[in-house]
Amino acid sequence: MKQDLNNMMCLDIYLSGNTLKKSDQKIISNTMEDDCSKLMPLISWGMFSEHYFKKLNTSKKCMDLKKIKSFARKYGWENNIETLFKSVDFSAIILTDKNKKIKWVNDGFTDMTGYTKKEAIKKTAGFLQGPKTSKRKKAEIEFKLKENKPFKTSLINYRKNKSIYTCEVHIFPLFNKVRKTTHFIALEREVL
Repeated sequence: MKQDLNNMMCLDIYLSGNTLKKSDQKIISNTMEDDCSKLMPLISWGMFSEHYFKKLNTSKKCMDLKKIKSFARKYGWENNIETLFKSVDFSAIILTDKNKKIKWVNDGFTDMTGYTKKEAIKKTAGFLQGPKTSKRKKAEIEFKLKENKPFKTSLINYRKNKSIYTCEVHIFPLFNKVRKTTHFIALEREVL
């Protein structure tokens, strides 16, 4: 029972078979039970995985922030980009010019929609919409963009594979020193 694989809480792997005698290897392998009908995940793997993915997401958001800050320097935005990133829970970023043409998207956008950066650049975010996207929501977004004020909304969008998802969108106008809007940034996440 001591070597029952189904009751293991973590897994240590012994890689060097040269150290054990053949007789010891046989005894160990014969005493280990492997009942496939009672498969269970290793608990320690789940803890490692959660920590790893938190670190990975933090790293990705840091890289996204650096990229947006490089655009901010290039276009002379006066917005506090770090505050925008900290104020909203998001996974996808869409950066558009003032005419709403996409200039850049992050990897989270690709993960959420299935579209690559190359497929999204130079299109408007409207390419993600379809028959079930509310016309009222689209009109509301157009109106809010003309006001040049930050806003939040949600709407139905379509992935590349044509499946639908509800997208929560926070849109911020990005302005220069003379308070002229030059771009918009949308911080988005899927809501269930």
